[in-house]
Amino acid sequence: MAALPNITGVGCTPFGRHDGSTAIGLMAQAAQAALDDAGLARGQIDGLLCGYATTLPHLMLSTLVAERLALRPAYAHSVQLGGATGAALLMLAGDLVRSGRCRRVLVLAGENRLSGQARDSAIQTLAQVGDAEMEVPNGASVPAYYALMASRYLHATGTTEADLAELAVLMRRHAQAHPGAQLRSPLTVADVLASKPIATPLKLADCCPISDGAAAFVVAADPGPGVRVVLRGAGQAHRHQHLSAMADVLACGAAEAAQCALAEAGVALAQIGHLGIYDSFTITLVMLLEEIGIAPRGGSAAMARAGVFGPQGDLPLNLHGGLLSYGHCGVAGGMAHAVETVLQLGGRAGDRQARPATHALVHADGGVMSSHVSLVLTREA
Repeated sequence: MAALPNITGVGCTPFGRHDGSTAIGLMAQAAQAALDDAGLARGQIDGLLCGYATTLPHLMLSTLVAERLALRPAYAHSVQLGGATGAALLMLAGDLVRSGRCRRVLVLAGENRLSGQARDSAIQTLAQVGDAEMEVPNGASVPAYYALMASRYLHATGTTEADLAELAVLMRRHAQAHPGAQLRSPLTVADVLASKPIATPLKLADCCPISDGAAAFVVAADPGPGVRVVLRGAGQAHRHQHLSAMADVLACGAAEAAQCALAEAGVALAQIGHLGIYDSFTITLVMLLEEIGIAPRGGSAAMARAGVFGPQGDLPLNLHGGLLSYGHCGVAGGMAHAVETVLQLGGRAGDRQARPATHALVHADGGVMSSHVSLVLTREA
């Protein structure tokens, strides 16, 4: 069996509004931070994987990034899989290293989505995840797609809007400990319920903010400095693209992807001690936690209230604040979950440091719970 790929460097900018920023400029910041973390020079990188950027829809983005960052990779690739792109990039980087195709892969994404894109343009761009004939012509937005799904899920499981609000409050509490988070002001369940209606049953505080930001990783054949964190297992599942083709809100593919990753890693779900779970909306987080089997159906809020998902709980969750409070700048938004997970496993999260864990599960979804990618990360002795 080939040696497990190592995540030797991570980099992540603060998320929020960065006036005057560009997608390439933000990527360059995150890339340099990851290279510095890994103790590598740019000339030592032989693989480059890039996520897409809606503010920079270049047909050859990985080649453009290589040019601008003075990289000369032997392998370069761009990936588009919605919110699951970042996790898919890490999975691909691991496969490239494991196969021997590359020795050191830079995984990179960033976007100036908040300062560099008009609101209407962003809404129209993201709405294209809908079916071009059945959904988009009716004027639906991404929050509307998720709200329709949420209504069905709440009906099926007995989950309430107040239960969803608990997850928004949890993410805000965690973000308050991270100086790079976009939203850090105090938030209560009452605040969430009183926030502006967006698409019933979702309110403003149930939705992630739009951000500028970038994130990067170095995935390598050889261990880097410090505690060794490896990509031990990965899995994907793709059951539908459009909401109108979703067969069952209780089985979107998340469990299938997670089970595949756990099986490849040789790790049971009960052995997972840290979580990085995608949370574009509160309903996203609830559905993923419950389908994967981390929480019982309708039970995510109760676990949040009991402290299970806190820094000293049994399953620390998104301790950077997640998409709901750290922010969402496209592909890098999902990558920030993995950045935080690597820092936590390595004992490098400072004041946010959770109780020690050996195995972590990172899960991301793209579209409307359409594409699922799970990763098992492990701290090696």
